[in-house]
Amino acid sequence: MDHTENIRQILHRLQAALDRQKKYANMYHNDLSYEEGDLVYLKVFPWKSHQRFDIKGKLTPRFIGLFKIEGCVGRAAYMLELLLQ
Repeated sequence: MDHTENIRQILHRLQAALDRQKKYANMYHNDLSYEEGDLVYLKVFPWKSHQRFDIKGKLTPRFIGLFKIEGCVGRAAYMLELLLQ
């Protein structure tokens, strides 16, 4: 085998590996879409320097809600109707 044939074989095997990985990743990927008026949870990020809802550590809530969707901002971004409490 010459040098160019080795390179072609390497590229072919890399492409085959990428195709297998893509096929596996797409098996478990679901495109979710919501419509205006749907009720959804809002994900909150617990910051180490900031307490949320007076609960510390692993017990902090990860999601709050339910909030109504007012409109679509992007492909996966939505405007929520947040209530002041």
